[in-house]
This record gives sequence, C-alpha cells and structure tokens, in this order.
Amino acid sequence: MKVAISRIHFPVTTLGPGRRLGVWLQGCSIRCPGCISVDTWDAGVGEVGIDALLDAVAVHAPEADGLTVSGGEPFDQPDALAALLARWRALSQTSTLVFTGREMADVAPWLDRNPELVDAIMTGPFRSDLPQTLALRGSDNQRLYVLSALGAGMSAFDRAAGPVDRRLDVMFDAEGDAWMAGIPARGDVARLRRALAAAGHRASTSAEPAAVAA
Repeated sequence: MKVAISRIHFPVTTLGPGRRLGVWLQGCSIRCPGCISVDTWDAGVGEVGIDALLDAVAVHAPEADGLTVSGGEPFDQPDALAALLARWRALSQTSTLVFTGREMADVAPWLDRNPELVDAIMTGPFRSDLPQTLALRGSDNQRLYVLSALGAGMSAFDRAAGPVDRRLDVMFDAEGDAWMAGIPARGDVARLRRALAAAGHRASTSAEPAAVAA
C-alpha cells in the first residue's frame, strides 16, 4: 500500500493537548476556498510505502502525548488512515485526534468499520464566510466529537478561543522553507507577511505562490 504524505513532525503543541506527533496526509478533494494549506491539495505527491510511514511514527511514539492527523483530507486515503491509526494504537495508549473537512455523517461508516481507532475528531469544511471564535477551529461550523474516554481531554477545546489558541509551531524544512502548525486567527498570516516585508524580507505562501509581502 502507498500513502501520500505532506509532512510528519514532532513535537506539535498547537493541535491538541500536550506534545503530539503530527501527521499531515497529502491530497484533498474538498479544497475549501481560503484554505491556507493549498500545498496539501494535490493527490499522489510524496508517496511512500505504508511501512515507511509506520516506521517513522514508531520512532516518536514513546515520547509523544498523542497523535494528530490532518491534511489535506485524511479520509481521501481511508485505508492508509486506518493502518496509521491501528499502528499507533499498538504502539501507544495516548489519544488520537483527526481533522477532516467532511461532516460526521460522511465519516461515520468509516468509524463504524474501524472502531476504537479515533478518540476525537474535528469535522466540517473551513468556511471563510463564517466567524472564527472557537478553539481549535478555522471556522465556527466545525464540530468536535469526543469518541472515547481516552479522548476526554479534547473536551477542553469546546470553548471560546483565547490567546493561547492562536499560538503556532514554526518549523523549517531541509530547503529552508518555513511552515506553521496550528490554527491561525483570521489575518494573522497577512500580518506576518507585512512584518517580514517591513524587515526587508520577501515572503510568499502556498496559497499565493507568486505573492510578495507588502
């Protein structure tokens, strides 16, 4: 089995409680207008054998407080998602959190076929026309479901967003490109670009590859 991966990172501190392993699956058929992760849309990019992904996950399992899976759209690769979560369950007794742009009714059949693999799930597409006032969400239509006792700690995110929820983990890849993990507030990326421009730096994003901060 092949799986398309955007990135793997540890630790991630902005997508669930504790220091978590983050896995971003590559490819998204939903493609929400205004998405800040356009680089994760194209399918078939970054393909590796599923065993390579599972081996990489195993390296971090002893240290991680949980696993967060995002994308892209994880449910565009349902078999790979099941294999990833089953491996995590075999390695760790910590929680799993999955972000999906689909609604619960759409993913419920998968959850029924793969019981006890997902402890909490955030559902719903990003909607740039709706407010963003809740923690761990890009827009207020998105809904958090806690599915197990292990995921009970996720209930703390069913609340209004505060300053701590706007923190971002910033990482650099081998080419020197920076990327961020977390849920930025509306306008945060534009403010960052303006600040970089004021310091004499050129900045672009995956959503606007030709743009220069000004």
